[in-house]
Amino acid sequence: MTALLNTNLGNIPLLGRGKVRDLYAIDDALLLVATDRISAFDHVLATGIPGKGKILTQISLFWFDLLADLVPNHLIASSVADFPQALQPYADQLEGRSMLVKRAAMFPVECVARGYLAGSGWKEYRSGGTVCGIPLPEGLLDGSRLPEPVFTPATKSQDGAHDENISFAATENVLGADDAAELRRLTLALYNRAAEHAESRGLILADTKFEFGRTAEGIILADEVLTPDSSRFWEAALWHPGGPQPSFDKQFVRDYLESIQWNKQAPAPALPDDVAERTQSKYLEAFRRLTGRHLNL
Repeated sequence: MTALLNTNLGNIPLLGRGKVRDLYAIDDALLLVATDRISAFDHVLATGIPGKGKILTQISLFWFDLLADLVPNHLIASSVADFPQALQPYADQLEGRSMLVKRAAMFPVECVARGYLAGSGWKEYRSGGTVCGIPLPEGLLDGSRLPEPVFTPATKSQDGAHDENISFAATENVLGADDAAELRRLTLALYNRAAEHAESRGLILADTKFEFGRTAEGIILADEVLTPDSSRFWEAALWHPGGPQPSFDKQFVRDYLESIQWNKQAPAPALPDDVAERTQSKYLEAFRRLTGRHLNL
């Protein structure tokens, strides 16, 4: 199976390419296509993970359905047969990995929910006992469960490479008090629902990030949702605070890149076949565990 690194939809207007997704304009809608690109340390690698875009898309679709009663989402259609006629010739590139979605004015804040201490949250806590200005109890470890889930928003840096944690007061300054409060409410409601489901599947949802937008009808959930690219899923049976936890993401890729002589500057190196295969297997396992289904790539 060959990895799809770039899409080419002929005369369909390409609006941009992110680290993973290609974005096209389709009349008054948008087409999101998840490629098999993979990034690490803020660089897109020369090697893709075959089928990764399909896995991410199908996980998002599962969550959009499970969470639909909590907040509307941007999905219009996910089957190529339901797409406009102009997209039909490109079915081989699009099937299983694309979503036709509503346009929305996106809020300029990443809405992060944390139920456990990890990543940038752990680093901030270690230095000052807080996460995004929220005081936390003393004595927590890397991987500790928090007393209750917290809303820890972030904004994009000027270069677009890193998210920067901000306080809720700063979020209110960016969004206004009413929208900030509503996004916090929605973020924690979505996290709690998803964490409960993950727990029923033997997984811990340590943290995740959501993106919201506004249409004429109101606030909607957009982009990807609760995938291994946007969330930390841990094996509940192996959870042991005090260090990094085994996770369902691209850790194999990060570990390999840390083991070679690479200065974390472009161009990013290629991956050995075994690293790509193990990473693909981890993404597939996440899909199977979360959805209870198998995915044929």
